[in-house]
Amino acid sequence: MASNYRLKLAHINDTHSHFDTNRLQFAIEAQQQALTLYTHSGGYARIGYQLSQAKLAAKANQQSFLFLHGGDSFQGTLYFSEFKGKANSDLLNQLKPDAMVLGNHEIDAGNGPVLDFLNDIEFPLLAGNMDLSQEDQQKTAKLRGHHHLYDYDPNSQTAKYILKPLQDKQVAIVGITLDQMKDIARPDDDTHFVNAIETTRRTVAKLHAKGIYHIIVLSHLGLDQDRVLADEIDGISLIVGGHSHTLQGDFRDLGLSNIPYAEQVNHTPILHAGKYAETIGICDINFNEAGMITDINGGNFFMLDQQFILQANDGEVCAENYQSVRATLDAHPGILWDGEDAKIQQTILQKYRPRVDALDQHILRFIPRDLEHTRLPSKALPHGSEIAPWVSRSMYHETKAIGMQVDFALHNAGGVRQSLNKGQLSLAEVIGRILPFELPLVTYQIQGQYLFQMLESAINAATNNSVMGTGAGSFPYTYGLKYFYDGRRALGQRIIKLEIMRPANGQARWFSLDPTQHYVGVSSAYTASGKEGYSPILQSNWLHSVEELTLPEAFIRFISRTDKLNETLEPEVHYTSHRGRANAANR
Repeated sequence: MASNYRLKLAHINDTHSHFDTNRLQFAIEAQQQALTLYTHSGGYARIGYQLSQAKLAAKANQQSFLFLHGGDSFQGTLYFSEFKGKANSDLLNQLKPDAMVLGNHEIDAGNGPVLDFLNDIEFPLLAGNMDLSQEDQQKTAKLRGHHHLYDYDPNSQTAKYILKPLQDKQVAIVGITLDQMKDIARPDDDTHFVNAIETTRRTVAKLHAKGIYHIIVLSHLGLDQDRVLADEIDGISLIVGGHSHTLQGDFRDLGLSNIPYAEQVNHTPILHAGKYAETIGICDINFNEAGMITDINGGNFFMLDQQFILQANDGEVCAENYQSVRATLDAHPGILWDGEDAKIQQTILQKYRPRVDALDQHILRFIPRDLEHTRLPSKALPHGSEIAPWVSRSMYHETKAIGMQVDFALHNAGGVRQSLNKGQLSLAEVIGRILPFELPLVTYQIQGQYLFQMLESAINAATNNSVMGTGAGSFPYTYGLKYFYDGRRALGQRIIKLEIMRPANGQARWFSLDPTQHYVGVSSAYTASGKEGYSPILQSNWLHSVEELTLPEAFIRFISRTDKLNETLEPEVHYTSHRGRANAANR
């Protein structure tokens, strides 16, 4: 009987229909000169190639091999807008994951798209806390009992799981997704999500009772909740996660984050692999006979173009700079190059790209500067996203342009998917990558006191401040509504100042918002539904759908005719974190 169980694991998450390579820029230093490096990374053809190499290495080293997807394949680009999940299932089938966990974006439009996906895929979709026991058996999009779905077993109150060979043992893979799914997505009313931690606890106990101790939880909970899961439940060998778009690994040399890969909580390593198919996680794992990981080595890897562009922040770029940067990239443990799977690339180019290319030819305007998107404020961007306020501004102006009176616009950070880069902006870029959700706009009349409550509730949820949040995507960005949030204050007292804009003689003047007065706002239908901490919006006197205008349409109209993109918008987000990173200058 073996005492050392060896596994090579590959993992991706939150790929969001990014089948092509993604355009990236890194901040890098060469010969004491600050440079910006422009390149592309990832995409399904490059991931396919790296998977083939990892499988060959596993075979040569007599390791078992697993490839797992941490959820959220749907949404994100024109490939999803145009093909509604068909391209996703086709290309994932070519990548051949051993399992994928259900993400919240898979169920954005109800159970119907999930059923279509299940009918097309050739691998298991895990959703071990998705309770279908009350599902209407007469409905068209019935999921219960589907042979590719591993959902919740109401009789044992545990997750269904799959088993894979691991030498003379078996490794169980359990899929657990967000139990706040109704707050963040739109599952059918007869579909419920039970507590993630308790379901996992009972499932681990059941597996132990069967003598199965090698247990991988494939999670779509986000890194913070993965840490809670590991801390509260003994006996999980490994968590492979998604949802929070966390890039683990030390990428400081590229101007990116330094978050430990395979962070351990309660002897359980946690793995995340970034976002948008830009990176792939690959690691070698040794388990002991009791299922505990004794050694894990690996990391996340960018898959970069062989050729790249350098731009000096100050001065000229010389040949020595290129040589120095190439040497840095070659030596970096998180860099792979641009090998690709020819069959996958051919499928993308011939079957799906032509329809996307047609939209890429429609240029809206030239963007004079980079507008970075981040969900939460940070040290680098103390007022948060640079593009989300422009989206809110477009909602405000375009709603007024069709004759509706509004006082402010408000949009959640998760509704904006990417930064806006300097250069030509195409229709494809907007509706496929930046604002891929075809959501109608909604106007509503709300009393001031509920605006105080709504903003605090949404920020609390985004930052897990005194509440169990649903992710940073709920963070609010506004136009015409300036707020000051201090996360160190008591619950219910964190919006310390709230101001409303009143245009006068071409100038914006700010006035304190009156909690007793009523104001008219415009938001997306998603935000107006009260999800992700926005429930006080349901106290509105009325809500009216703006039939003539969707979220991306408002932005497209505004961006096509505005000449003000060189302006720096006055910050309307003033945020002090409860975690001690106080942005005192913002107050």
